[in-house]
Amino acid sequence: MTACDLCSATDDLAPVAVAPRDATVTLCPACRAGVTGPVTDAPHWRCLTEAIWSQEPAVQVVAWRLLDALAEAGWARDARDGAYLEPDVMDWAQAQGGDIGAVTHRDSNGVVLAAGDTVTLVKDLVVKGGGFTAKRGTAVRGISLVADNAAHIEGRVNGQQIVILCEFVKKSG
Repeated sequence: MTACDLCSATDDLAPVAVAPRDATVTLCPACRAGVTGPVTDAPHWRCLTEAIWSQEPAVQVVAWRLLDALAEAGWARDARDGAYLEPDVMDWAQAQGGDIGAVTHRDSNGVVLAAGDTVTLVKDLVVKGGGFTAKRGTAVRGISLVADNAAHIEGRVNGQQIVILCEFVKKSG
C-alpha cells in the first residue's frame, strides 16, 4: 500500500511534480494544499521533520521547500537548518526560490517581480513583428508574469502587448 511521501496518510493520494526536474512525489490532499497554496504553521507540518531525512531526493526537496516557507516557526527553521542535503539536491530545492509549483520572476538586479508591477527597460529592445524599438528607460506598467517561464514577462509598449526577458528590466518604485 502506498502512502503520502511526507505525512504517511493513505487516502486520496496523487502525484505532484517537483520542478524544475522531471520528478514526482505522492501526496495526500493536505500536503498537496501546502505545496500548491500558502503554507501556515499547523500540527500537520511536524511530519516534515522526518520527511526531510527521506532517502528520496524529490521528497527531501519538497520537505525543504515547505520548511523554508514555514521558517517563521522556530521548529521549522531548526529542522530546515539541521538537515543535510547533497549539494545538487540543495540546488534543486533552492531552484524555485523556496516556492513549490510556482515560478519566481526576477529583474536584472535579482529583485522579485509580481503581476501588476511597473518595470523599466535597461536596454533598447527590437520588437520582432512590431516594427519598432522599445527604448531604454521606457516604463512598462501593469506587467503580467508568464506562468511557466521565469525568464519572461509580458507588458504593453507603444500600445502593443510584448514578451520581455526579465534580464532586460528593473523594477520601478
